Amino acid sequence: MGEKLICNNKKAFHDFFIEERFEAGMVLKGTEVKSLRDGKANLNDSFALIRNGEIFLHNLHINPYAFGNRENHDPDRLRKLLMHKKEIEKLFGKIREKGYSVVPLRLYFKNGLAKVELGLAKGKKLYDKREDMKKKDQSREMAQALREKSKSH
Repeated sequence: MGEKLICNNKKAFHDFFIEERFEAGMVLKGTEVKSLRDGKANLNDSFALIRNGEIFLHNLHINPYAFGNRENHDPDRLRKLLMHKKEIEKLFGKIREKGYSVVPLRLYFKNGLAKVELGLAKGKKLYDKREDMKKKDQSREMAQALREKSKSH
């Protein structure tokens, strides 16, 4: 079956340096899974917190299922993530260090199961963001110049 991407969190790559990546399963309701299959999710401003040895995803918005009934889910509810205890302890140790947080990078289906890729992230300063934008602009201009050059030949 492979992987089917639901959504990316582009803002996370703009705002953070991603140091390490982890894969986690999610505890979902039936209508949430159906809504995810339709690609109706938003990862912007979402983050993960660890409480009592368990990890939870905050601010993940999954639109209510269009054909759902009164059993439909709350779009912004707290969702428990499924990870190995050792991974959670490793993350918790890193989070206690100054400046680290856990942000979801992408949401996808892997072999029919909904997964979220978490990134151990350290916040970027404004000058880091400007530097990244400058590099992107330069690479875009270079690619455009190469295209122009290949057209003229």
